[in-house]
This record gives sequence, C-alpha cells and structure tokens, in this order.
Amino acid sequence: MSRLFLIFVASLIGLLSVSNAQAEVRVLTSIKPLQLIAAAVQDGVSVPEVLLPPGASPHNYALRPSDIRRVQEADLLYWIGPDMETFLPRVLAGRAKASTPVQSLPGMHLRYFVAGAAHDDADENAEADEHDHDHRPGSLDAHLWLSSVNARVIAARMASDLSAADPANAARYESNLKAFNERLNATDAKIKARVAGIGDKKYFVFHEAFDYFEEAYGLQHAGVFTVSSEVQPGVQHVAQMRKRLKEFGKTCVFSEPPLRPRLAETLSAGLPVKLAELDGLGGYTPASAQGYEQLLQKLGDDLAGCLESL
Repeated sequence: MSRLFLIFVASLIGLLSVSNAQAEVRVLTSIKPLQLIAAAVQDGVSVPEVLLPPGASPHNYALRPSDIRRVQEADLLYWIGPDMETFLPRVLAGRAKASTPVQSLPGMHLRYFVAGAAHDDADENAEADEHDHDHRPGSLDAHLWLSSVNARVIAARMASDLSAADPANAARYESNLKAFNERLNATDAKIKARVAGIGDKKYFVFHEAFDYFEEAYGLQHAGVFTVSSEVQPGVQHVAQMRKRLKEFGKTCVFSEPPLRPRLAETLSAGLPVKLAELDGLGGYTPASAQGYEQLLQKLGDDLAGCLESL
C-alpha cells in the first residue's frame, strides 16, 4: 500500500512539474532596453532573453542560424519596429507566434526627424551615418525607448500579454507593472534634479539618438557629427567641424560604445573639448527589475558629469 502511495505522489509531482514548465512563458526582445523593461515585468517569475549581444548595432545586425531559431521558438517577441531593426521583418514573416513592434502600440509618444536640425555631415554625399539607418526629415526617430512615457506603455503591453499567456502569475505581473511605474516616477525626479544645472550647456553627439531623453529632461545637443561608415570625411569638412567646436569653446563631444569614431580625436585635438560616451542601449546593464531605470540614470549622470567638469 505504501509503495502504491509513493508511486502516486511521484506521479503527481511529475504532473505538477510538467504543468509549471508549460506555464513558463519564453520572452525574447530584440534589444537590451526592451529586455530591461520585460525583466521588470517578469521579476520573480522568469528572465527574458535578448537577441542582440552587447555592442551589436540594432540597425544592421546579421542574424545567425541560432538567432533565427530563437526568434521562431519564443512565445512572445518584442522589437522596436521596421524603422529600427531592418534585419527582422523578413525573419518574422515566417514566425507563427506573437510578435509586437512597440513603435505601433497605442499611446506611444513618437518623434520624427525634422528639416533644419543641426548636423555637421562628414561627407556631403553621405546618406547614412555609422549606424546605416534613416535620419532624413520626416522619418521616425526610433530611439523611442529613451522616453519613460514610452517605457510605461511598453511595460503595460508586456504585462497584459504575459497575464493572458500565464494566468497563474497575472497578479504578479500587474504588481510588477505598478512597482515599475512607481520607480520611474522616482527616477524621473532624480534625473531632472541631476541635470537641472546643465540645461543651458550645449554639447555635440556622433549619433542623433538621444532626442527623446533630451526632450524629457530639458536638454539639447548643439550639433551632430554624422559619420559615414563608407566615406571618410574630407579635409574641408573636418575643418568646418573643428571651426564649429572652436566657436563653442569648452564643450563635450559624446560618442557611443563600444567604438569611438576616429574622427573624434581629430576634431578635438588642441581644443578645450572633452570626449565622453553615452550608452543609449544599456550595454552590459544586468537584466534586473531596476535595469531600465539604471539605463536612464546613467545617461543623466554621464551627461551631467562631463558638462559639469568643463
């Protein structure tokens, strides 16, 4: 009798284990910032995966066969949209499960590049910068994750999707969403206080990727040194860019990791210019519940740190 009872208990445990395994929802995001938002929503339940490795460009990533398998196997997949990950639409066309381009979510605050923006192009014939994506007037600024307003919309959609796919943990997802929004309120206040003294200080960037962040916290870059990945800037153009920097005197020029454009050293040589980095993709930020807030806070700290040191 006791042997039969033990067999029954073992079978019951096995069935419960299978049930739990089936309940776990596998979430895959295209880029790190979306993974950080998903990690906040899934905190205590599971850890979302990310497609692109640290340092990879979301604009022109070359998918490996193992990446394609991950795309096909994930239960829920989130990406920015065709204006950002140009390599994904063709692969997603063969995907049977849900895929969400967050740029299309209702309630998103979207910005568009406008004519007359301050650019100092490395070559007058270059149509793309080092990230090979569209910054022409009227095109969508797809760096939308740098707005906490958009992060809230994305997190709400993730919580809704996860609750539908995993009803047993629906209360946890909703609780995590509430906690995420409360932390964002505190983070917004901290960043505004951190950058309060630098709102009138202008700086330069090598990639027009931070407009959402700047809009949210009252900042503005003075110009963008757009660098073509194929065409090296001519002497005349370098001279024009150096002239622009001389006019500003002490200033900061921000590039993005992992690589600093060689042009940065040429432009800043002999000038009171500081070179620094802004990591809008979160780099090696751990996929924790607080990861997204850490990404925003670091941007504020890095901007303020360089400009305050001038």
